[in-house]
Amino acid sequence: MVRWLALIFLLLATPAGAAEAGKPDLVLTGQVLGADHQTYKPVTFDVPDGVTRLTVEVDYARDQKTVVDLGLLDPVRFRGWSGGNKKRFTISAEEATPSYLPGPLPAGRWTLLLGVPNARPGSSAAYEARITFERRPGVTSFAPAPLKAAPGWYRGDLHMHTAHSDGSCLAQSGARAPCPVYRTAQAAQARGLDFIAITDHNTTSHYEAMAELQPAFDQLLLIPGREVTTFQGHANVFGPTAFIDFRLGDPAVPTIKALQDAVAAAGGVFSINHPSSPSGEQCMGCGWTVPNTDYDQVQSIEVANGGSQRAQGGRAEGPLFGVPFWEAQLNAGHRITAVGGSDNHDAGLPPETPGAIGRPTTVVHAEELSTAGILAGVRAGRVFIDLDGTKDRLLDLSAKSKSGQAVMGGVLTARPGEAVAFTASLAGGDLSGLEVIRDGVKLAVAVGPTGGFTVKMGGKASWVRLNLRDAQGRLLLIGNPIYLRPIH
Repeated sequence: MVRWLALIFLLLATPAGAAEAGKPDLVLTGQVLGADHQTYKPVTFDVPDGVTRLTVEVDYARDQKTVVDLGLLDPVRFRGWSGGNKKRFTISAEEATPSYLPGPLPAGRWTLLLGVPNARPGSSAAYEARITFERRPGVTSFAPAPLKAAPGWYRGDLHMHTAHSDGSCLAQSGARAPCPVYRTAQAAQARGLDFIAITDHNTTSHYEAMAELQPAFDQLLLIPGREVTTFQGHANVFGPTAFIDFRLGDPAVPTIKALQDAVAAAGGVFSINHPSSPSGEQCMGCGWTVPNTDYDQVQSIEVANGGSQRAQGGRAEGPLFGVPFWEAQLNAGHRITAVGGSDNHDAGLPPETPGAIGRPTTVVHAEELSTAGILAGVRAGRVFIDLDGTKDRLLDLSAKSKSGQAVMGGVLTARPGEAVAFTASLAGGDLSGLEVIRDGVKLAVAVGPTGGFTVKMGGKASWVRLNLRDAQGRLLLIGNPIYLRPIH
């Protein structure tokens, strides 16, 4: 009875990440006996075809000083040994829990290896191994639970590169060398960011390093990302770690629809990068020129890019600015969230330099600090961009009509001619510096001392958003819209 009470307690203490995985596909149970002392006990199970991720979680009764170590073998090779330092691990083709090897998951007989350093004579300790199979790519979290469970504004950087593509930084000698992932995480931590997405070009190799680093950076969420780099444009994909074929125009990916459908099937966020950059020999495929793009399958557009800002002498606005491209899509009836990204290629850049990590910063209102929470906030449009990457500026927008209310990113209905009451919420700036933008045009609207202003509902769909400028007219913050829909 004592053994089973101990086992029940361990099951109740299961980490949140295991609960997120849902009901396991297999539950293997048994006993570790005194006769198993200092032996290896194989526990076999069958993995079916089509599994893309495998998660194992093991609990056992410890009341009699029994100790169980863990390892894993697939039908072909050794896949890892964590001893007694982990009770849960996961393996996919692209990344795995440290101690274990990523790679294909062959169908067939696998072996969970239980090493028994200690089992007292005559003892019997119950164990349970819960095994979960994922059969299609999906959003991956390197953290087993939200880093913060509370709703709030979270600050991050959605575009950065490391040694896994073209990121470099200074080596000990002062020479330039490929920059390891941990340098980017350290720089983001020093900047006080809450989350980052590392988006190396087309590859998936950086996810292994991110999975290893996440437990050590337990206040900095590491979101899986990659920059899908095509000959006609670049787009970040946030969320999944499974390979997504980037060969747009090749028979494997003949159209942008095929690429966007693959991202959607994996649950990813598709975000067009630096759309107004030149394309051609000056910058191969940098601007977005992909024909037949389905903008209803574009969740966000990078309107502020640190590299573009540096190329424009530190100014956000100029020929490389992405806001006009984004606003044209809004005016075409699409709901797409504006985001920013440093496009950092050197983790050692000084923080005040455009393109340094966190400059610009994308600020997301999320229900929790988790990959799912941040991506849901981006999809919902609860986002503003802080071009200087400060730690304290905040911008929000709410609106109220006779038929309801909405916040930034939301939809509000009203009858044509009705005065819609808006309220701007601002921290770290002067309300007099706010600009009210409707359908891409600055309105001659005065924002009151409490942040209030009104806009009349028109006869067709519209949108309203805010910018913040300083006293010299320099753009500081870019807000996302509230979408207005007339009731006829």
